[in-house]
Amino acid sequence: MEQKLLSQLSQEARAALYNETKAAYDAFAAQKLQLNMARGNPSPEQLALTMPMMNTLSADDSLISETGADCRNYGVPGGILEVRTLFADLLGVPADEVFAAGNSSLQLMFNCFQIAYVHGIAGCTPWSQLDNVKFLCPVPGYDRHFAVANYFGFEMIPIPMLADGPDMDMVAKYVESDESVKGIWCVPIYANPTGVVFSDAVVRRFASLKPAAQDFRIFWDNAYFLHHIVENPVTPLRITDACKEFGSEDMVYQFVSTSKVTFAGAGIAAVTMSKANLAQFSRDMGIQTIGFDKINQLRHARFFGNAEGVKEHMKLHAAILKPKFDVVIELLEQELKPLGLGTWSAPQGGYFISYQAPNGCAKRIVQLCKDAGVTLTPAGATYPGGKDPDDSNIRIAPTYPSVDVLRKTMELFCLCVKLAALEKIES
Repeated sequence: MEQKLLSQLSQEARAALYNETKAAYDAFAAQKLQLNMARGNPSPEQLALTMPMMNTLSADDSLISETGADCRNYGVPGGILEVRTLFADLLGVPADEVFAAGNSSLQLMFNCFQIAYVHGIAGCTPWSQLDNVKFLCPVPGYDRHFAVANYFGFEMIPIPMLADGPDMDMVAKYVESDESVKGIWCVPIYANPTGVVFSDAVVRRFASLKPAAQDFRIFWDNAYFLHHIVENPVTPLRITDACKEFGSEDMVYQFVSTSKVTFAGAGIAAVTMSKANLAQFSRDMGIQTIGFDKINQLRHARFFGNAEGVKEHMKLHAAILKPKFDVVIELLEQELKPLGLGTWSAPQGGYFISYQAPNGCAKRIVQLCKDAGVTLTPAGATYPGGKDPDDSNIRIAPTYPSVDVLRKTMELFCLCVKLAALEKIES
């Protein structure tokens, strides 16, 4: 017999379902699970893929880069040519528009904020001297992006994420009419956490913006642009190509890293920007450091060889990750869809699945999971200030656990959704 939606069940049927679900939940809690799924960490199996890189350099190898720089010494603050060329080929930009640094793209984003805040960019007033600075934040979005804007005291304006990217009508309205709007966060491929891929039309609308503020910048975070789990993924128009069409190259800072490609704590990050932007950025970064870890940069460049080497490496990641995404979707479809309990994304890549719980249930679901030994990203974290107006969005990070552990975890998650929804109805 076809399962009825939870809202269609009689009070007696709901009571029976609650008792059954609570008993199953208590059995899970008795197992005293200890699993943290709060962040999108690569699994040990993924990290193992890169272990051969540790043997790429030896005491007998030359540590001189192809331009003659000694990677053991000071200097070359913008990164060695080999790794700048590697990122340039992956992103379709000139190597002289790439600044390669340490392991953290988030740090480079912070640096861009800091420079604009302290000294100003494009000849404009430093952000610190303005009465009010606003930043646009597509939601649900990435909590660490929001944390950077919050650190500098900016007003964060939520922008709804649609099926093909942010609501561009709303973006254009703010950007083109309010000079206090200084930027927007973007994750254009497999957005965190929704998995949305920006359409070409959305990319072109970004490139064609006519900002009221000369120092408005798009923070284009390519965190997952290589992280496909399907063979023929949909990839958007490159923002740099679109900007060339509209003459808006100065408007974009584009970030990338190998944090989830090689070693999460020992990769390489880079930012690409127009030559005009890069001149100031390089000058100001030169105050902070004489040079980043060039030996690590050289190790990456020699391990991959070229952009195709990176892409082949990512196929190995996909083989590990796809079964994990599949099991999450399988359990959600099997356990929650028949009852009409929420909606979810089914991304073609990236690191997350976005679950929209019945309104008012997300915090309770996350707490129930925590009480049974599974830590999820805090409810509300995908909104500025941690305030989800509907208390609905939950970011599921399936990458770290094994498939077997993940299946058990998702069984628990679905039980928690049912309990929270039943409690909500009865209240």
